[in-house]
Amino acid sequence: MKQMSMEELNKITEAIIGAAIEVHRNLGPGLLESAYRECLRYELLQKGFEALQEVTLPLKYKDVQLDCGYRLDLLVNDAVIVEIKSVESLAGIHEAQLLSYLKISGGKVGLLLNFNVKMLKHGGIKRMAN
Repeated sequence: MKQMSMEELNKITEAIIGAAIEVHRNLGPGLLESAYRECLRYELLQKGFEALQEVTLPLKYKDVQLDCGYRLDLLVNDAVIVEIKSVESLAGIHEAQLLSYLKISGGKVGLLLNFNVKMLKHGGIKRMAN
């Protein structure tokens, strides 16, 4: 992953949150995670960001690199991991998942977004740092 200053990472996360709010404003809650991922990716690409989806994340264990099937929902500008959910409420396991992805990848910042809420900015956004 690309190394960036916290200022650069903050600008990217702010843009991602703005794009997520735009998607949620247009679609509302109740859709599949894949629909929100595609729409968020579209919004980010329109804003000039690089947004890769379903990025494979291998796990290194001792001297062996394993493909355990981990996939990042979105990787923005090779620096910010975005994990998308459409669940009743975020749980500790969702936070643990994002923190694990940050640790395995060496990333500094990630966003956990739950689109299945009335208003995204009230309980649907969690910014996490490694």
